[in-house]
Amino acid sequence: MSVTDTNDVQTLSIVILISGRGSNALAILDAIEQNRLCASLQMRAVIADSRIDQPAAGLARMAERGIDTALVDPSAYSDRTGFEQALAEVINSFEPDLIVLAGFMRVLSAAFVEQFEQRIVNIHPSLLPNYRGLHTHQRALDADDKKHGASVHWVTAELDAGPVIAQAEVPIEPGDTADTLAARVLIQEHRLYPSSLALLAQTTVLRQYDTTPKHLLLDRDFDDAGRLLADTDCN
Repeated sequence: MSVTDTNDVQTLSIVILISGRGSNALAILDAIEQNRLCASLQMRAVIADSRIDQPAAGLARMAERGIDTALVDPSAYSDRTGFEQALAEVINSFEPDLIVLAGFMRVLSAAFVEQFEQRIVNIHPSLLPNYRGLHTHQRALDADDKKHGASVHWVTAELDAGPVIAQAEVPIEPGDTADTLAARVLIQEHRLYPSSLALLAQTTVLRQYDTTPKHLLLDRDFDDAGRLLADTDCN
């Protein structure tokens, strides 16, 4: 996979889906507002899947920053299909180029994913393909792994199985617990996600849904700005 072929940078509009505090969404917004990215990103909205009477904490935090927010309450629908149809309508109303899952804890159906084929990315707290699903930090500790981390990947119908775009590694230290490891991984997530989105805004090849096992590694292949380290220019 070549990642040096780039087009002129165009604005990549995104909608972010969250379920809780939205820390990754805030990290992305910080990077955009502070002009730290080697690309143009526009955050159209943040959408949560929480109950109306218990809205995700991240919605208020984003609204305070002037970002449009929306809530789609699963309890208001009789089945998953109805909820996903409503969610799709809200997403489409913002006309995003890319849908960004950031702590969105609901498993999306194959029909929903196919509707937005090659337009959904997710961040997962492991070095995929290791440890799909939940409890990734404890599972890495139980396996006596030497390193752990996070992965940004394309979303497919199979849980956490889509092609990996980029990863950040975290060494596992003596005495680590699931909580201490999770905290260090989250720091890297907050670096990895904005820079990976910047890569997607710039790099044609990365937007071609490559299914090879090759992927980029933060600090080895690209930096926090989403700049490929093989290149000196920021397009």
